[in-house]
Amino acid sequence: QVQLVESGGGLVQAGGSLRLSCAASGRTLSTYAMGWFRQAPGKEREFVAAINWSGGNTYYANSMKGRFTISSDNAKNTVYLQMNSLKPEDTAVYYCAADSTVAVVASYPKSDLKLWGQGTLVTVSS
Repeated sequence: QVQLVESGGGLVQAGGSLRLSCAASGRTLSTYAMGWFRQAPGKEREFVAAINWSGGNTYYANSMKGRFTISSDNAKNTVYLQMNSLKPEDTAVYYCAADSTVAVVASYPKSDLKLWGQGTLVTVSS
């Protein structure tokens, strides 16, 4: 059974950077697309970015473009989210998820995605 495990969250000051990791265990996810999502307190979970496993196709939510970068390392079966110039409003639990294509991943919540991690908390202080 495939599991997704996020790491890299923590407390950072506004303007700082963090890199989140999502490691897949159980089997390779070479046929999947991966995505990052976040859920702030009292808000709905929202799409952040998605990537196909080869890394050749990425897609970002408009509000995330420019500060966030998604990437993948096939050899490590890991997807990353580099977050720069963090703001207090970026405070949220960040989740990774997997499904068949970037389009499906980015369509959440219209689509229920096949795999989810447990989330990692990012707190940005002002």
